Amino acid sequence: MMYQLAIKEGLDKKFKKLQQKNKELLRLINRKVQDILVDPHRFKPLRKPLQNKRRVHVGGSFVLVYEVDEGEKLVTLLDFDHHDNIYET
Repeated sequence: MMYQLAIKEGLDKKFKKLQQKNKELLRLINRKVQDILVDPHRFKPLRKPLQNKRRVHVGGSFVLVYEVDEGEKLVTLLDFDHHDNIYET
């Protein structure tokens, strides 16, 4: 059974900008999101301070961070950025 998808407020704006600036990267993100919805535990869990979240690399230098709600069968996309920026707090 596939999981449902939610996108954190603000992240949708990043995706809309990509629609204008980098359609190829957005296509890669969409492909990874489909993989996540099929098996969200396939990708790497993160450690503190990002515990209970997971990440997947997209296009080599970018990272998509998400969390999984098993009770609701829901995957929430939390952040997307260059690897050098994504883990800054």
